[in-house]
Amino acid sequence: MELRQLGRSGLHVSSLCLGSMTWGEQNDEAQAFAQLDRARGAGINFVDTAEMYPVPPRPETYSRTEQILGNYFKARGNRQDWVLASKIAGPGNGIGYIRDGQLKHDRAHIAAALDASLQRLQTDWIDLYQLHWPERSTNFFGKLGYQHQEQGFTALQETLDVLGEQVKAGKIRQVGLSNETPWGLMSYLQLAERLGLPRMVSIQNPYNLLNRTFEVGLAEIAHREDCGLLAYSPLAFGMLSGKYENGARPAGGRISLYSRFTRYTNPQSERACAAYVALAREHGLDPAQMALAFVTSRPFVTSNIIGATTLEQLDSNLGSASLQLSDEVLAGIEAIHQAQPNPAP
Repeated sequence: MELRQLGRSGLHVSSLCLGSMTWGEQNDEAQAFAQLDRARGAGINFVDTAEMYPVPPRPETYSRTEQILGNYFKARGNRQDWVLASKIAGPGNGIGYIRDGQLKHDRAHIAAALDASLQRLQTDWIDLYQLHWPERSTNFFGKLGYQHQEQGFTALQETLDVLGEQVKAGKIRQVGLSNETPWGLMSYLQLAERLGLPRMVSIQNPYNLLNRTFEVGLAEIAHREDCGLLAYSPLAFGMLSGKYENGARPAGGRISLYSRFTRYTNPQSERACAAYVALAREHGLDPAQMALAFVTSRPFVTSNIIGATTLEQLDSNLGSASLQLSDEVLAGIEAIHQAQPNPAP
């Protein structure tokens, strides 16, 4: 498993990262433990979670994912073998049961969220602490057509100041962003440089064959500022595996179980998925592995966050790490992308 430098930090993370958002909802603790053991055995040293997980978020399951991961570290005694990433939630999205529902990125909320995560994770430090989504109103979670709103939100400098205090306290080692825009990323980077505050080492945004919008404004920043992408939803909630082909809704599939997840199921996406799946099969490739290998191979990607609900799925995902896509396959991917660019931004 290839290791890649995390921003300008001294940390090196595996090119595949184990995602955890199904643990506590679609997967129980024993299944999560099995996934962690399998991933570690394959060379993965990077695991990503969040205070909000599992997904879909519900009051009844809130924080269960971090608890499971903490129990794993305690049971295995291998916390030091992992680069651990977690996230503090932002406002909105129907999660008023978390803290007071305002979920500011200010001193009070960051301190409370971090201490609670550390307790659940049964660890003294988090290697990468990320802002799950911006506090301000902007484009994320598929929103297009930016509409400016004058609203109060925590000044970015205050947020970075507080994160710096937590770094000095030893509770976190590095900081990162998620679901962020080019303006947000550059603003944080400029503040860090000007004021000597912690520098964002990564940005965790969606990236897959159906959504390559990261390439438009953020990829250049990722290269020039050494702030690489942690790509989430690389299989577009399983759509790119082919299992939902022709309207199929297999039992146990995320899109089958949860009607709220419609980001990748519009007609344009389904047509593009069919083309990508056909391309993979034409070249004797597993469609999911082709889609994952494409993401991992992009030069602005630091790590590709894979998720699975079964060990069989996880094994297939892990197999993508050794897949090198031919020039012919890459040309085919570009042709499909040109015909139907970003059908699920």
